[in-house]
Amino acid sequence: MPAYNLTMPDLRTTAVVFASPHSGREYPWSFVRRTILDERTLRSSEDAFVDKLFDAAPQHGAPLLTAIAPRAWIDVNRSAEELDPALIEGVRRTAHNPRVASGLGVVPRVVANGRAIYRGKITRKEADARIEEFWKPWHLALETLMDDSTALFGEAILIDCHSMPHEAIETISHPRGARPEIVLGDRFGAAAGSDVVDKIEAALSSAGLRVARNAPFAGAFVTQNYGRPARNRHVVQVEIDRSLYMNEQQVRPNNNFKAFKALIDRVVADVTDIGRADMPMAAE
Repeated sequence: MPAYNLTMPDLRTTAVVFASPHSGREYPWSFVRRTILDERTLRSSEDAFVDKLFDAAPQHGAPLLTAIAPRAWIDVNRSAEELDPALIEGVRRTAHNPRVASGLGVVPRVVANGRAIYRGKITRKEADARIEEFWKPWHLALETLMDDSTALFGEAILIDCHSMPHEAIETISHPRGARPEIVLGDRFGAAAGSDVVDKIEAALSSAGLRVARNAPFAGAFVTQNYGRPARNRHVVQVEIDRSLYMNEQQVRPNNNFKAFKALIDRVVADVTDIGRADMPMAAE
């Protein structure tokens, strides 16, 4: 199985890069046979169909990097050091890490709602192999895309594309009284410049979507590791309420998928323009 799928534009005209780390859905047969979960439960960790929502990015001059392996198998939005001693043999307990403690390390122990993936532990050799074969190539590709954007345009803007369970935002308030449909995460300003985040929020709001920032999702490893606004490297995590486009229980697109996809296509067009704003020579 390849580590990722990278779709490049015919001509790269924007500093923006799109990536979907959790939409992979190629489950190795050896994994399916080993897990104690049924397929639908196993897929509850996916940001299902997010890669399809953003697949217009190359038409607007931006690369699109998407996962192939599923998040339940390997989570590329974690540090390779976030190894779970409760799952992986021979791993020593270290300082408390809430993600690892909850079973959501680089090799996850659980899927949504804390449901265990395995009965017992896996070997350190197996965990290391997944990191070597999937995690490292993904991050090499992502780092290269960011470096290329910086070299071409003087900045890089990564849109880290995710989806969130509807229940995750049911308790979140919003200034206008309605729950947010999109949550932007910039680690409270540490991962992206405020002007960049403002423009991304404006693109989403102009499409009629209710947007919040950093609650309940401020960004994980990718935003923390690649966001360096002082060096013109910006990362913004975009979380989309899954109920807008899919049936969460059946893990299938719902009747609104086509219309919502068309809306996201317009957002993608507007967001790629952000990466052209200060570079009149970029398209030449």
